[in-house]
Amino acid sequence: MSRYSFLSLIANALNGQTGWAPAWRDAAPKPDYDVIIVGGGGHGLATAYYLAKEHGIRNVAVLEKGHIGSGNAGRNTTIIRSNYLLPGNEPFYEWSMKLWEGLEQDLNYNAMVSQRGIINLFHSDAQRDAYARRGNAMRLAGADSELLDREQVRALCPFLDFDNSRFPIKGGLMQARAGTARHDAVVWGYARGADRLGVDIVQNCEVTGFIRDGDAVVGVETTRGAIRAKKVGLAVAGSTSRVVKSLGLRLPIESHALQAFVSEGLKPLVPGVITFGMGHFYVSQSDKGGLVFGGDIDGYNSYAQRGNLPVVEDVAEGGMAVMPLIGRLRMLRAWGGLVDMSMDGSPIIDVGPLPGLYLNSAWNYGGFKATPASGWCFAHTIAKGVAHQLNAAFRLDRFRSGHVIDEKGVGAQPNLH
Repeated sequence: MSRYSFLSLIANALNGQTGWAPAWRDAAPKPDYDVIIVGGGGHGLATAYYLAKEHGIRNVAVLEKGHIGSGNAGRNTTIIRSNYLLPGNEPFYEWSMKLWEGLEQDLNYNAMVSQRGIINLFHSDAQRDAYARRGNAMRLAGADSELLDREQVRALCPFLDFDNSRFPIKGGLMQARAGTARHDAVVWGYARGADRLGVDIVQNCEVTGFIRDGDAVVGVETTRGAIRAKKVGLAVAGSTSRVVKSLGLRLPIESHALQAFVSEGLKPLVPGVITFGMGHFYVSQSDKGGLVFGGDIDGYNSYAQRGNLPVVEDVAEGGMAVMPLIGRLRMLRAWGGLVDMSMDGSPIIDVGPLPGLYLNSAWNYGGFKATPASGWCFAHTIAKGVAHQLNAAFRLDRFRSGHVIDEKGVGAQPNLH
């Protein structure tokens, strides 16, 4: 497969754009592989890519029930950041940021990574102290952070309501290296990169069950026949509980819909990503000009990729509290993606709980920004049979042993879901 370059762009322009090859092969499944990754979203494709690139394991298949980019990969708000507090999380997400920063050169693909910054607004002295603590923890882990006062935030975002009687804006915690990336370009780039290294990407291939040898998992049953493998990794965010049900497993996660919204296009307005410190609302602006924003998950468990009106109202209230101009905008579209919620708001990347089976799930609100590090760490865990130190805290048994990660940077009170 040829590399994309300025010269290839010129050459194809001269021949009428007829020389472009498909970005990846539409592979047919083989009878057996060294590793099968179930789920062709960002995490699954990144895992396959790093298995081949970092560990030399190329007899790998990624099985996707639809087509690449049709699942949660196309249903998120594209934010990348590493502004976490606790040791179990911050080094992992900072490693993800570093992978984001070199991703386009690594994949030879324009993922539209834009490090335009994120500002977490604070509205009280106590919240400022909490953000100062988080910013210091970020710096200790090698991440960047800066505590902004009210006037510094006003200079960057004059359109915010600084004098709201309930939620006056007193400043914000900024991470300048954070930003956004193009969600579908990320999965297409990883698919192309994995294919280039020999990975089979099998689309329209739904896993319907597992092949067992005693307690061990040695393959999967699919709508395109049985496929055996030495190792099976699950990266099916939002559907993990359904997929493992046939194995008799019940995991400590719930599935919820998470809605997002896009407004009509505007001239450049929002400089980066802004989050509302006293509620769950976040907003950025796409390259097309639309404001992209969202809030909390739907409160009830669901596998439906649509949301309910009370959450729409809650998101609108949060947006109006900090950014009243949203009330004058017309909405173009809304959608709901599925998220696996764990009770501490942090993911699971681990071996087991059955021989031959590996888990990558429970991404809560944070799946997109974790895509590179998730794939990198999951590939290490599958290849070596043990977790890397970066995902050592994301083990499954923490809910039994009590070593949960009580992180406040993951969303609004995940333990109350």
